[in-house]
Amino acid sequence: MADAGQPEVSLATVRSPDHPAAADSSPADAGQKKPAAGAESTEPANGATPMGEYSTEYRGLPDGADAGAPPSSSSRTVSMIPLIFLIFYEVSGGPFGIEDSVGAAGPLLAIAGFLVLPVIWSIPEALITAELGSMFPENGGYVVWVASALGPYWGFQQGWMKWLSGVIDNALYPVLFLDYLKSGVPALAGGAPRAFAVVGLTAVLTLLNFRGLTVVGWVAICLGIFSLIPFVVMGLIAIPKLRPARWLVVDIHNVDWNLYLNTLFWNLNYWDSISTLAGEVKNPGKTLPRALFYAVIFVVVAYLYPLLAGTGAVPLDRGQWTDGYFADIAKLLGGAWLMWWVQSAAALSNMGMFVAEMSSDSYQLLGMAERGMLPAFFAARSRYGTPLAGILFSASGVLLLSTMSFQEIVAAENFLYCFGMLLEFAAFVVHRVRRPDAERPYRVPMGTAGCVAMLVPPTALIAVVLALSTLKVAVVSLGAVAVGLVLQPALRFVEKKRWLRFSVNPDLPEIGVVRPPAAPDEALVP
Repeated sequence: MADAGQPEVSLATVRSPDHPAAADSSPADAGQKKPAAGAESTEPANGATPMGEYSTEYRGLPDGADAGAPPSSSSRTVSMIPLIFLIFYEVSGGPFGIEDSVGAAGPLLAIAGFLVLPVIWSIPEALITAELGSMFPENGGYVVWVASALGPYWGFQQGWMKWLSGVIDNALYPVLFLDYLKSGVPALAGGAPRAFAVVGLTAVLTLLNFRGLTVVGWVAICLGIFSLIPFVVMGLIAIPKLRPARWLVVDIHNVDWNLYLNTLFWNLNYWDSISTLAGEVKNPGKTLPRALFYAVIFVVVAYLYPLLAGTGAVPLDRGQWTDGYFADIAKLLGGAWLMWWVQSAAALSNMGMFVAEMSSDSYQLLGMAERGMLPAFFAARSRYGTPLAGILFSASGVLLLSTMSFQEIVAAENFLYCFGMLLEFAAFVVHRVRRPDAERPYRVPMGTAGCVAMLVPPTALIAVVLALSTLKVAVVSLGAVAVGLVLQPALRFVEKKRWLRFSVNPDLPEIGVVRPPAAPDEALVP
């Protein structure tokens, strides 16, 4: 409610001037309220609300039965099974890339890490995503969570850091793809052939994203099944050769803690990425939490099964446990045919991870544009319903960053991701404290105190990951964060000068009436 003497302003009246509903909209539509008599209109002549005043501000949380209502049910195309595999690929994609955990710390710590870290990190992040993702079922995802709790400025910072982290992450998959193939095709190890392969692969997978989430979802299912079957076969072949004592090998004085933790963290995070596709999910209030539950189990098993087989059936040589070593293990256990199968599975799995991550990144930009945080051209969709500008921007970022090494990419993306997760944790607690009775299609089954306690271990893990970062990674990552701090005010200036058009999607749900903030970046949860 507005303070005494201040007018109430409904932000649901914001419409793009070229939207078909703009011409016949009225303040009475959808329960909108007129400003009080004498209140000065803040809407410019072209009908778009300035980003710095209202259009980037999330409009609060609903109190009624329409809480979390989707913007449109007819356009939602992603069902349960494709959603599970999209989550699987945004988080994992299979055991490809976990080899460094054994090389850094030995079998015991590697196995223990993939048992303990899901409890400390993956489950809390998945629970937060289930609650807030079903509460705000739109493509802004975690950007909307933070903007509604902490204000539009911090919502933009969340979007910037998470998008950049996602693009850096996606630059990793062409690297992994070629690393698995270079033993069979040595020309792909470097030089011009590798560069052309990266560009060609990126172009093909970008085109796949352009064709739509329905295509991407079912491609993810097919790739997931094909990528995991060789590890099932490898595990069965390994059974007669297993030596359980090999699982217990540890040398605590010879552990590369930075590489170990970054490898674990990279392989078990990004559960919140699916939230930026929530606007495309059928019945998100039920589908999203269930898909996350099944995906957590799926991911943990997909890591532990081949890890137990590889470390238990093959004599330990930690120096060999680097990116791509599972293909060599397959050859030792089953022969060249199994090695080629694993290499093919790795290549296709990286394709699945690429298209899933690019979908998340590009739809995030679309969601931010629909809330007025980015220029309106980011909200434009292709004839397949996909965010063309977001896809092109994400693909360009991948090409620019694909020359980095595997370890550099993992460390840099983890650093940025950690900052974004701190904002996400804060937003989750703010929503619980300030609006405990707001409608939540799914609610984490514990009180506010329990939720805060749940966040203590992952917050401590974030502190450790940041503390172990190298100086180079810290400087580059903090520089990227600094860009975001000035980019949001710069975009506000661009909008006020009307150099680019910004608008809010009128089809997004009306979720409350807010008073004009005392400061541009005031949080909008009362």
